[in-house]
Amino acid sequence: MKIASIRIGKVSIPLKKTFKTALRQVSSAEDIIVKVIADTGEVGFGNAPPTAVITGDSQDSIIAAIRDTIGPKITGMNVDNLEGIMTTIDAAMLHNSSAKAALDIAVYDLFGKLHGIPLYKLFGGFHKSIATDLTISVNEPEEMVQDSLSAVKEGYKAIKIKVGTDAALDIKRVKAIRAAVGYDVKIRLDANQGWSPKEAVRTIRKFEDLGLDIELIEQPVKAHDFQGLKYVTQNVLTDIMADEAAFGTYEVFQLLAMEACNLVNIKLMKAGGLHNAIKIAHFAETMGIECMMGCMLESKVGITAAASLAAGKKIVTKADLDAAVLLAEDPVIGGVTFAQDQILLSDQPGLGITDVKGWQEVM
Repeated sequence: MKIASIRIGKVSIPLKKTFKTALRQVSSAEDIIVKVIADTGEVGFGNAPPTAVITGDSQDSIIAAIRDTIGPKITGMNVDNLEGIMTTIDAAMLHNSSAKAALDIAVYDLFGKLHGIPLYKLFGGFHKSIATDLTISVNEPEEMVQDSLSAVKEGYKAIKIKVGTDAALDIKRVKAIRAAVGYDVKIRLDANQGWSPKEAVRTIRKFEDLGLDIELIEQPVKAHDFQGLKYVTQNVLTDIMADEAAFGTYEVFQLLAMEACNLVNIKLMKAGGLHNAIKIAHFAETMGIECMMGCMLESKVGITAAASLAAGKKIVTKADLDAAVLLAEDPVIGGVTFAQDQILLSDQPGLGITDVKGWQEVM
């Protein structure tokens, strides 16, 4: 089986509710879906959401990178030469991690289909299902309380609260949410780089003093501030997770060597796909650092790929793979299914995806 052609398209999927963080507001998922087509006619699906404030990648840059630079280099290669294809994708150009991830995912999908194995089994098969949290956008405390209660009612046992816009107001938000949902629900906080190191320490210590029982704090400081992240990690009792700082393999290696965080959030769009995400998981496992599998605003194509890796590896102990749940509709045929907070993996080969409705090819 060889790669015969690559087709690029877009899907626009409205969100159930505007997604708000300290970095951006989004009301629809504007995703790039690639189809890597083999000479047998088999199709591998890949996904890349443009997230310029985090990855630096826009729709246009993703399309251009795939169409003009990376795609032509892997066309004609044998799908069985998985290592060769991934090496070619990595070396094709600097940066452009989302474009690389889209092609990487599609090639893995083809590889799984070629050999008749679902990707979660290819990656280790540790679980058949995983639990995800549900993200609560940053808003006024009263609205966030209602959103949190709705999540718990829907069966979520962990919620991820977006904070980082105003430290004093963040304390009120989290205090109100904890009072509303009780202590049987895990609360994770994501500051999206919103605090300074000292502000982060003051704020997190306040959470601790109030007994709010926060499971973890994600990326409290700027992504480039590795020393600031280490300062926060060393000066609070709550576990600190690197997200935007843990961009790719090199950054994660640096963070782990510095002991700058307690946890690592792996995202395919930062890592450049599954190939490098596996390396990050192995780095972390070697250092005894547990991982969360996270996502951008991917369609179910990207979520299925991320869930497959999360289910395959035992070092991935947490999941924040709720993007497909936040969408008002699901155009993806096949892939994972959802039951309350559980993501159920398919035993169909590859990603188990057969089509994407509303896919519009980019000429």
